[in-house]
Amino acid sequence: MIEYLTDVFSNYTLRTVILGTSGLGIVSGALGVFAYLRKQSLVGGVVSHSALPGIVIAFLVTGSKAPSVLVLGAAIAGWLSMLLVNMITRTTRVKYDSALGITLALFFGTGILLLIRVQMAGMSKKAGLEHYLFGMAATMSHENVLVIGGLGGLALILMFVFWKEFKVASFDPDYTKSVGFSVHLIDTIITSLIVVAIVIGLEAVGVILMSAMVIIPAAAARQWTNRLSLMVLISAVIGAAAGVGGTLIGDSGHHLATGPLIVLTATALFILSLFFAPKRGMAIHWIRQWKRKRRMMHRQIPALLYDLMERTKTRDGGWTIDVIKGLSPYKSGINRVLNHLKSEGLVQQANDLWLLTQKGVEYVGIDSKDHGG
Repeated sequence: MIEYLTDVFSNYTLRTVILGTSGLGIVSGALGVFAYLRKQSLVGGVVSHSALPGIVIAFLVTGSKAPSVLVLGAAIAGWLSMLLVNMITRTTRVKYDSALGITLALFFGTGILLLIRVQMAGMSKKAGLEHYLFGMAATMSHENVLVIGGLGGLALILMFVFWKEFKVASFDPDYTKSVGFSVHLIDTIITSLIVVAIVIGLEAVGVILMSAMVIIPAAAARQWTNRLSLMVLISAVIGAAAGVGGTLIGDSGHHLATGPLIVLTATALFILSLFFAPKRGMAIHWIRQWKRKRRMMHRQIPALLYDLMERTKTRDGGWTIDVIKGLSPYKSGINRVLNHLKSEGLVQQANDLWLLTQKGVEYVGIDSKDHGG
């Protein structure tokens, strides 16, 4: 393990990619929380797809494929797409989700047409713009890392500066107005920061999959906590872990694309959170339900046997498992509970018949008093 970590950190290319993808995961994970809480999950998809024409136009205008130039073009296109969405919803009767879909189709379709134009002009090999569709994290350069660190760091700083405003706007927009905050201004700042979080990762993950890096870590973090600050921290950690994990898997020698692996790693972490998070995990919920049911059966079955004893006026007889199942509201797990009660000396088995012991009779009496019986 130590030798492997030494090899990782001694490999300049791999170290560069890990720094870039982990930084990307931190920024997109932290800022994605606000998109998730504001129920704007589709915003990430619109911005990432809308960035494609901005990337191509930036290349056509400048002739440069420097990360800073292409990211600037992507950011402008992504921001314009959200302005268009807001304009459509404010000036027409088109609903917000429909406006998102229209804008996504318009911008992404335009980007594909421009990309084909570049390819037909024989410039695609020089530009390498097709990598922005699905991502090419393995080619990440030192300049890419600087762009991610610089713009991403600035976005995180602004998030902390406007933390109180973001928090209030995310949970109670009406209260935001009442205390004098401009909801429109806060929305614009949040959207702009989400645009930044998306465009800095387009070369690594691609325009098609980048929206997943905004939403999946936030959705996973929501399973672990109800506190906003802790949710942002967990989402950032999950995003970073997805970036590092996907990069290391992609470097394992199986010739797999790093961008999709990063998204799949994030998805795996989301599934783990969905099942095993302490407060909201489905598996934890099932275990709690099973334990609750077992506790109820532990009390109900001795009470049922006692009731049968009282009805038949006998303490020597017993009842078959079929009779117990027929009278009990629980139809499964009765055999297991009876054997557990037997191990505690509360019931005994004579041939195929089950009956209470004296200890079981006393247990039912005590339990009835404890529960107001």
